[in-house]
Amino acid sequence: MNQTRGVRNNNPGNIDYHAGNAWQGQLGIEVGVPKPRFARFDSPENGIRALGKLLLTYQDKYKLRTVTAIINRWAPSNENDTAAYVKAVERSTKTPPGDTIDLRSYGVMAGFVKAVIHHENGGDPYADSIIAEGVKRALS
Repeated sequence: MNQTRGVRNNNPGNIDYHAGNAWQGQLGIEVGVPKPRFARFDSPENGIRALGKLLLTYQDKYKLRTVTAIINRWAPSNENDTAAYVKAVERSTKTPPGDTIDLRSYGVMAGFVKAVIHHENGGDPYADSIIAEGVKRALS
């Protein structure tokens, strides 16, 4: 089976690699691709943890409180169809358009993470237990 880049890297959120980020379980920059860009992780759970922690940074440090605000930062329109991305996340988190969200709520975080994974990888290859563990690590 041909895995997506995010799945191969255990980085289902396709988080860019930056040497200064000391993510738990980060192995470095991806290998075996012509233009390396994304971080690699030792497990999907730690990749999901990093995804959740980054989303929390957007909420807490940058005060982004709506799905639209967070996705516009996460997946800029020069690389993504942000309107479709926002709709997918709102659907997954059961959030009405424009409503404020709290990513510290397990259900909201899990829904957000699942939607990001699906959007970034064209599907969600992970068992619910893997998502749950990654989200639990992000929220702890």
